[in-house]
Amino acid sequence: MWIDSHCHLNHPKFDGLPPADIANQALGQGVDGMVSICCRISEELPQLLDIAALDDRIWCSIGTHPHDAGIEAEQAISEEELIRLAQSSPKIVGIGESGLDYFYDNSPRDLQEQSFRKHIRACKETGLPLIVHTRDAEEDTRRIMDEENKDGKLKAVMHCFSSAPWLADWALEQGFYISFSGIVTFKKSTELQEVARRVPADRILVETDAPFLAPMPNRGKTNHPEMVALTGEFVANLRDEKVKTFAKQTSENFFRLFDKAAA
Repeated sequence: MWIDSHCHLNHPKFDGLPPADIANQALGQGVDGMVSICCRISEELPQLLDIAALDDRIWCSIGTHPHDAGIEAEQAISEEELIRLAQSSPKIVGIGESGLDYFYDNSPRDLQEQSFRKHIRACKETGLPLIVHTRDAEEDTRRIMDEENKDGKLKAVMHCFSSAPWLADWALEQGFYISFSGIVTFKKSTELQEVARRVPADRILVETDAPFLAPMPNRGKTNHPEMVALTGEFVANLRDEKVKTFAKQTSENFFRLFDKAAA
């Protein structure tokens, strides 16, 4: 059974399909759990908590996406308030997604950095893992995380990894996890596939990022949490591992990192 470590069950791109239907479909098709990720705390958190309440196998995160770091209501959420909210429900099992996105630059870079640092500090205070989004910002991602994690206490996952191999090496050296989405199944993702081959067995996760990034052969279609199996099977074959063994390993990894979900 697979765990989809990162999806967005409340996203409008599901064309009005209720989150309960999306989740139930996945839970009936080989998915044993999923985390619905927060991008705007000020707008999404109550809805995500309602979604997580649908089933014991659904959890959520709390966080501000770098695209939304410039929104005034997100900036107004202090580090202390973020910590309080993160501890307010047993269903909130991670903080993020947060990080840097220099590809779109939808928010000013200085505000992205401020938000990222706030999220890192909240993770260290709560013990929850950080769900990291980084795109075209590898050097600054490493710099900021190094500066904020000098004591080495941060837990983190590099979500939807598609960055340079050196960033994966650095993340693994820090004790972080690497999560692969449907991007790894694309024909031109040869460098990423090589990264997926060599990530240690106890540090690898799989995800959909649904409704985005549907894996082959569904590329271009709306992604759904049950499609995590396609990505998982692809990576298992890349690594020359049995699919059932890899599914079990990635699920164990998930519960080790997101230990609040295990509890």
